[in-house]
Amino acid sequence: MCTDTNHEANGEFKIPKTHPRYRSLAERERLVSGFKRGIVVPQGLIAHGRGEAFDYLIGEKTLEPALKAIEAAAALLVISNYPIISVNGNAAALVGDDIVKLSNETGIPIEVNLFYRSEERVKKIVSFLRDKGAKNIIECRDVVVIPGLQSERGKVCEEGIWRADTVLLMMEDGDRTEALVRIGKRVIAVDLNPLSRTALKATITIVDNVTRAIPRLRKYVKRLSLKSRERLEELVKSYNNIENLSKMVWEIKNRLEGLSREMLKQA
Repeated sequence: MCTDTNHEANGEFKIPKTHPRYRSLAERERLVSGFKRGIVVPQGLIAHGRGEAFDYLIGEKTLEPALKAIEAAAALLVISNYPIISVNGNAAALVGDDIVKLSNETGIPIEVNLFYRSEERVKKIVSFLRDKGAKNIIECRDVVVIPGLQSERGKVCEEGIWRADTVLLMMEDGDRTEALVRIGKRVIAVDLNPLSRTALKATITIVDNVTRAIPRLRKYVKRLSLKSRERLEELVKSYNNIENLSKMVWEIKNRLEGLSREMLKQA
């Protein structure tokens, strides 16, 4: 029997905190646990693996362009008239606690919106978030379909995403991001792939792991809520998403070139 006190239970598996891949493995276990509870779908596990590959490329840390995007995103959330947090299964499993805290601290409502949608799965995610203390989850009485969007993700709550002026979303499919922007929504996206359609079409894209981005976003929102509206509007106005994504691509390029040089020295 293992008596190492550095082990932590994640679902049914125990990962030693001393393991060099502890954080990554713990995230996988959260998703597996979510899958067993019916919150995460198999396709979500595949999508996480793709994102994890990009996290390797950025060195598994929050880079300067991401911090700039988080600051602009926080400012936009504070000055928005009716922002909404859009949550899918992966987001609930990975950062449900922080999403609930962000919602409760700011009063920003949560709407569960899924690509692989079933009413049973929606109810499970809502229950999961309520168990974590969520106080403001949209009860979808009237459903509106976003024009030109055929997937289940096109179905949104009239009193939620449809009414919102700003939508915070994580690990999104690009067609809905593009459709939301087309109908006049400002979209804040958390996406590890700076080349994805979601990243390119969003108003503000935070290229970072959601498990690092959302806790930081909470802190920035708290801090910026004390600033003047004029200052916050300037932060949003001065932010250029494509320029920031370009800087992130350069960060990845420079890091890979540096790693390549180091590898050649050891050859």
